[in-house]
Amino acid sequence: MTVSPAPAAVGLAEAFVRTAPDDVPAAFRALVDALWDDGVASADALAAVPSLVAALERAGTDRKGHLAILLGLLAETDYPDLDGELTRAVRAHLDLYLDLLGTEGIGTPLTLALLYLLSHFPGDRERVLAVASVLGLQAEDLSRLDRSLSTLDVSRPDLGRVWPSPSAWTLNADERAFDQSWIKELTPQQLAANWENDTRTVLGCTGARAYWAVCHGEPRNLPEAPLPESRDVSAPVADAALFARHLGALRCPACRGSLASHDGVARCADCAARYPVAGGILDLTAPATEQQGDASADFLEKLSRVPSMGLFYEAVARPAFLRVSGSNWGGAVTPQDEDRYIADHVRPVDGPVLDLGAGAGRWTAVIAETVGAERLIALDSALPMLNVLRGRLPEVPSVLASAAELPFDDASLGAVVCWNALQAFYADAGAAIAEVSRVLRPGGTFTLMTFRRSDDPVYGYFQSAHRFPQHQGGLQLFDLDRLRRWLADAGLTVREESGPGTFVFITAVREH
Repeated sequence: MTVSPAPAAVGLAEAFVRTAPDDVPAAFRALVDALWDDGVASADALAAVPSLVAALERAGTDRKGHLAILLGLLAETDYPDLDGELTRAVRAHLDLYLDLLGTEGIGTPLTLALLYLLSHFPGDRERVLAVASVLGLQAEDLSRLDRSLSTLDVSRPDLGRVWPSPSAWTLNADERAFDQSWIKELTPQQLAANWENDTRTVLGCTGARAYWAVCHGEPRNLPEAPLPESRDVSAPVADAALFARHLGALRCPACRGSLASHDGVARCADCAARYPVAGGILDLTAPATEQQGDASADFLEKLSRVPSMGLFYEAVARPAFLRVSGSNWGGAVTPQDEDRYIADHVRPVDGPVLDLGAGAGRWTAVIAETVGAERLIALDSALPMLNVLRGRLPEVPSVLASAAELPFDDASLGAVVCWNALQAFYADAGAAIAEVSRVLRPGGTFTLMTFRRSDDPVYGYFQSAHRFPQHQGGLQLFDLDRLRRWLADAGLTVREESGPGTFVFITAVREH
């Protein structure tokens, strides 16, 4: 079937090729808006493909990348159908894309854009990899391309180790066994769903990196820290006595009664619930009715089975997450910038200081330097992270608990810090902010770093494409107005707000 070109799209494509350099962003936005909206192709998209390909052939190198990105976006609207009508129309010009990719001197931005486009054609895997493999690509880029061009083998499913790139993962025998243990429990439908989520995550990272490069220049790809050879993440020995100075602030999650330390557990004075403590980690997640027998021994057994995800997060995943979520491919925000913000803005009044969503503890250490480790409590809902944190900061007690219902008394804390964590409990973010206000004493600061969705619809789409355990439907970042409204509704007054790219740094105070 012959499809007549859409006149409007032809004109927009031609205008994009001819527009002045300063007008490229606006011209591209007009072209995108005419053909695509947040993962959905317009009625004119199919007819526009020949015009886009013709424009790709004629455009200068500084604009070819934009057009390659748009063609990739159109092909992606069919996913998970790998043979949809729009995908076939884009794929029909594969020879051109491969010729461009193999052309010397095209530069990193166009190369990355072509890799994103070519990632949508698994049926041409061998041809694409034959060209890409001789280009001297970075390992992360080549491994993402290889994964995108793969299809699910249900007899040997390889799931879950794609972020930020397959090449970033070096698994030991225990970690491989851990993977196999959960993968073998999946139904065929769950296998397919997990594979598709992994693929969308890979495409999202490939697209975000490529689109940022097309718009801003070559990414400053900071080297990833190597994973330590030893994967021992055992927390140092510590019992409930580590929590003694903070027990006045802690409350039972079942009845909000006060807690007391006794025989290696924390006991509620009101409902008699018993919560285990092991390695300096207090587990407040299990229902009180399940705390039977030797709770401390049971929790130690749980700790012994924790995989070393916390080590990987610290070394590899977190820096990559900042690049995608914060649009930080140029290194505008460094770890030292984050350190300075914490040191300059965390201003506690009397009382303990909570690191909410503490993760593996890199920024818990900065907070400890700022306010004193003796004042600090770390809280997270992920046991692997707290295990790493405790190894790093043996003097800081840790609590395994939910952010939506903080296990602290009203007006009991001197400050709360939530660093690169608010987006992790997005569905409960408003409730978490209200909880922060409840537990803060008047004058106490709430200091946070999180991310907003980009105003650019293409980059925002790539941000949201990522499927993480707490974001199976895609990473949902914040609208700034909604974030400000949550803070105001909770009685918190914003004292400072900043952030380049799509970072959000905020310091708020509970006034009364």
